[in-house]
Amino acid sequence: MRLRRHPLSLFSAILFATAFALAQPASRDAWQRPNEVMDALHLGPGSKVADVGAGDGYFTFHLAERVGPTGRVYAEDIDSGVLGQVRSRAESQGLKQVETILGTESDPKLPGNALDAVLIVNAYHEMDEHTAMLKGVLHSLKPGGLLAIIDKEAEPGHDHAWYHSHHRINHEVVQYEAVRDGLEFVGTRPGFERPDDHSKWYFLIFRKP
Repeated sequence: MRLRRHPLSLFSAILFATAFALAQPASRDAWQRPNEVMDALHLGPGSKVADVGAGDGYFTFHLAERVGPTGRVYAEDIDSGVLGQVRSRAESQGLKQVETILGTESDPKLPGNALDAVLIVNAYHEMDEHTAMLKGVLHSLKPGGLLAIIDKEAEPGHDHAWYHSHHRINHEVVQYEAVRDGLEFVGTRPGFERPDDHSKWYFLIFRKP
């Protein structure tokens, strides 16, 4: 979190920032239920998984704990700044199973035929090259590997530019595109409701044939 100038003492500001940082993951855990997400992907010790559009690494570090030192977590993003923060945190915690990957808008640059699962949370609507990214994900998965896409629901009938600007995307669009680009639709899992804005989030699972 970036601290702004404030009349609070430096000590008070640090205490506030620390409390905020500690409370935020617990609050998010309550509504996004990371253990249920990882269970749905059948992840365990030794699994290899990618967090595509990893951002600040919220799911990356949950995944790292689940797969353990014998597993591998690829934190992928197109923002080198956030990846640097994830890398620094992983190094400080001794999490050698975490590897950051700087992707592009058309290629996640994940290793081929290597992953048990890929997770895309709150990032699909931000993508511009959906087919290229899905092809990259498909290439990275082992046969039978799973892809989970979690995003904020939106009404159908809009183009990608609208979904991008409104930071959400209709689940039927996502399902259609993933199947069109070579993945099998497995089904849905219980979604999520974000408490601060009461937005609805869906949870879709696909499989590499």
